[in-house]
Amino acid sequence: MQMTFKLQFQAMEDGELLREAIYKQEISSRALTDIKYRGGKILVNGEEKNVRHILSKGDEITIIFPEEQASEHLQPEHGEMNIVYEDEALLIIDKPPFMNTIPSREHPTGSIANFVYGYFKERGIDSTIHVVTRLDRDTSGLVCIAKHRHIHHLMSLQLEQGLVKKEYEAIVHGHISTDVSIILPIARKSSSIIEREVREDGQFAHTEVKVLKHFLYQKEPLSHVRIKLHTGRTHQIRVHMSHIGHPLIGDDLYGGSKELYDRQALHCVRLEFFHPFTREKIIFTSEIVESMKKIIHN
Repeated sequence: MQMTFKLQFQAMEDGELLREAIYKQEISSRALTDIKYRGGKILVNGEEKNVRHILSKGDEITIIFPEEQASEHLQPEHGEMNIVYEDEALLIIDKPPFMNTIPSREHPTGSIANFVYGYFKERGIDSTIHVVTRLDRDTSGLVCIAKHRHIHHLMSLQLEQGLVKKEYEAIVHGHISTDVSIILPIARKSSSIIEREVREDGQFAHTEVKVLKHFLYQKEPLSHVRIKLHTGRTHQIRVHMSHIGHPLIGDDLYGGSKELYDRQALHCVRLEFFHPFTREKIIFTSEIVESMKKIIHN
């Protein structure tokens, strides 16, 4: 049985148009169109009303969103996921390395999206997959999934406002002499559809790096660093660290060596944002994977 997504709230003043009260809930124009024409409902005190209805203070408003349709190319799969947190709005998953967040041409199955879709179908959750914070295939750590398009919309507003804060830990080549704040624009490399580079005409990008430890591994000088992202450009950490001469070990796309590690040594250790419904600040943390710990504590 499908679980329909609903949003309920009270009118805060007399004489307000229902449309105005709905927009105050940050429901997008596109979502409102879908509600009106694709099977949703707008109820006031249990009765269906149009958006020109005039409200009285204390009226109970219920927005019933239409059913979501997942992409026909997304196949539900079933398997173990490390779920850090779950409520009616969000799912936080600790992603292992070598796993896509969403399917790709090279890896059409076995992604977080495939497993979450299977998980949703088992529980009758009426949603497609809405990835709020995405990680590269080889990067491990925390991923945030929204359980509905409206929740995704609310989280996207936070992303735009810089309210979703992400921190990573990485192992990089060389001994970084001091903490550093890297503010350099990033653009797609003209000769590649994947690779990025620091370039004057790129998008503003800000990466803050804190040195946690210097050490040697197989006689190679390495640094364990904590990285805070102030922007979310594609490959931002990898590009910035490579540009300052300290590429991630295992990141051969940006100058790192795979002789020491078989993937880029990068793990999302912290997510911070405001809950889309309660507006309470929430923080999730994750420890780096054992294979990274072994190198750091060798």
